[in-house]
Amino acid sequence: MTLATEVKKLTESKPFYAVAGAGDYAVEKLRELPEQLRKLQSRRYELARDLPDRTRAYADKAEGLARDLPEKAREYADQLTHKATEVYEDFATRGRKVVSKASGEAALELEEVSEAAQPPVAEPVKKTRSTRTTRTTRTTKA
Repeated sequence: MTLATEVKKLTESKPFYAVAGAGDYAVEKLRELPEQLRKLQSRRYELARDLPDRTRAYADKAEGLARDLPEKAREYADQLTHKATEVYEDFATRGRKVVSKASGEAALELEEVSEAAQPPVAEPVKKTRSTRTTRTTRTTKA
């Protein structure tokens, strides 16, 4: 199989689009990160003050969760499987859009480059009619 065939096969697969969609989502979330950090920094003193009370509440909650863990784990596994399938489908859809947009832009760029790179068309050469001259041989009389 040729490399072009392999690349085409890869780029038409759902996993390829899912990875492209996940990458696009990651870029989107990373762009939001600076703003989220600024918000958290402004609340750090408030969060630190509430930390001891929250720690006690979480410890009590953890005991209750530990008792219910086997049943809850099965429920979470089922929910996670369903959610993972949804996310995979969403990323694949998002990836198709990203790849379609990028490949469309690339195709337009290639078209522009190919048009600019075309050599100029030569003018057809006009044939001129030539006249034949016949040679006459002179004979000298001696």
